[in-house]
Amino acid sequence: MATWQLDIGHSSISFRVRHMMFAKVRGHFAKWEGTLDATPGQFGAAKATVSIDAASIDTGIADRDGHLRSGDFLNVAEFPTITFVTTGVKVSGDALTITGDLTIRGTTRPVTLTGEATGEGKDPWGNVRLGFSAHTKLSRKDFGLTWNQLLETGGAVVGDEIDVDLEIEAMRPAA
Repeated sequence: MATWQLDIGHSSISFRVRHMMFAKVRGHFAKWEGTLDATPGQFGAAKATVSIDAASIDTGIADRDGHLRSGDFLNVAEFPTITFVTTGVKVSGDALTITGDLTIRGTTRPVTLTGEATGEGKDPWGNVRLGFSAHTKLSRKDFGLTWNQLLETGGAVVGDEIDVDLEIEAMRPAA
């Protein structure tokens, strides 16, 4: 088993959440790091650790991002880091079911991601790379993110369910 660095320059952690019951707002985290302990083709024993700078949330709108960093949502002053640590991986062909503990705003909950191994190969500099895609749905309320406003027409400004998508490229330096 080797330790791989997650290449954030070629990877992404993005999300979508309903706004006003009919549109979806998209965003991502710009600063994060992580490692993967794995053997290519034998991902059942893989272990990953990811640390996200919560203040790096970016939806493209500065005022909204500021609100998301505030005590109403992520409260980055008190909880500057979001973490994920795998607790297990099940493999079926290229399909992966990844379980782990996600901590947001000081609350840790188990989550399950479904995904796939998307490839392996050497880059032009001799480094070996692995690719993965994964998806999960979270209830933001499970992590204490309960702020909302009710709409006159019924419903709420911010949806509870958050879609999370990962596109990961991991790299092991050339020997």
